[in-house]
Amino acid sequence: MGPGKKKILIVAGEASGDLHGAKVAEALLRLDPEIQVWGMGGEQLRRVGAEILIDSSRLAVVGITEVLGRMGSLYRAYRNLRGLIQRKEISLLILIDFPDFNLRLARVAKDARVPVLYYISPQVWAWRSGRTKKIAQRVQKMAVIFPFEVPLYREAGLEVQFVGHPLMDAFGSDLTPASSSPPQKDWKGNPLIALLPGSRHKEVISLLPEMVRGAQIITRKKPEAQFLLALAPAMPSDEIRKFLPPSGAAITLVEGKTYQAIRAADLVIVASGTATLETAILGKPMVITYRVSPLSYWVGRAMIKVKWIGLANIVAGRALVPELIQEEARGERIAEEVMRILDDEPYREEMIKGLAEVGRKLGTPGAAERVAKMALEMMEEK
Repeated sequence: MGPGKKKILIVAGEASGDLHGAKVAEALLRLDPEIQVWGMGGEQLRRVGAEILIDSSRLAVVGITEVLGRMGSLYRAYRNLRGLIQRKEISLLILIDFPDFNLRLARVAKDARVPVLYYISPQVWAWRSGRTKKIAQRVQKMAVIFPFEVPLYREAGLEVQFVGHPLMDAFGSDLTPASSSPPQKDWKGNPLIALLPGSRHKEVISLLPEMVRGAQIITRKKPEAQFLLALAPAMPSDEIRKFLPPSGAAITLVEGKTYQAIRAADLVIVASGTATLETAILGKPMVITYRVSPLSYWVGRAMIKVKWIGLANIVAGRALVPELIQEEARGERIAEEVMRILDDEPYREEMIKGLAEVGRKLGTPGAAERVAKMALEMMEEK
């Protein structure tokens, strides 16, 4: 394990955290090759040279039933990492998202006087805002990916830095919202519309039929319209093809090319989630759709304190793009909102202008390197 080497433990409990953690680890090892990085993570962290102590792919949970089934594995992972921290075998603990698990580790680290850097904040701005005090008591520094998170933590007395959204790195350093969109062709001619029904099976099954129905209605009004259905890698294409109409709307299925589909499109119909930010960064007008079970929706609305569901609107701080939620997420309403964007030029241009501002608010590429530099500075201060 290299006596005398500085050791950093990165804890990521989900696939997205593994990816973000890997980028931080890669930056750390580039800035200081003498550092040793350990991790609770998966293949991404392993690929960049981190020593994986706990494979988080075996811990990933979705839904209450699955959580209960993994409680034993989660507790064993927590116990092993707790022992590592209590023995002071690490110089710094970097926590990535996964708040219910990671905030418990942060308390252990505080008691052991091991500094903690938290990257990708729990969504205290959306729900359970009282957690900011708990986080401030257990974490030394917070690296946040949305600018509006900064005052929330400063008010709690926590040192916080906006490092930019990691999505900005996915588009390359030469991409800015102002320059990302090619000149628009005649909107009244042959609009190309991307359909992004999400990455989770239940989400796709719920939203895609209505997106397709919306495409059929749009085609009756604009026969020249073309559609790209961007399919997430995990979704079986054979199953998805069953939703495509034998005639009517011209829908082309593309797999694993979501960014390319957004870039090519004039307009995007998108499931609420990170894809709304990707679409905003690329400066494309959009209609956001969202549908879950009635119980999940009403429980969520009772707990969540934000006015909007789409991240593009949350970052904008206003209803910049239309959101069609629950029963509103049906083909007729989707077509209606799309037609308004296509036919109302001032409305469309104002939306594009607002999306450019959303992109600017997300910062510039280099989030992982900024986090790595914060980590190195914290170890120097220790």
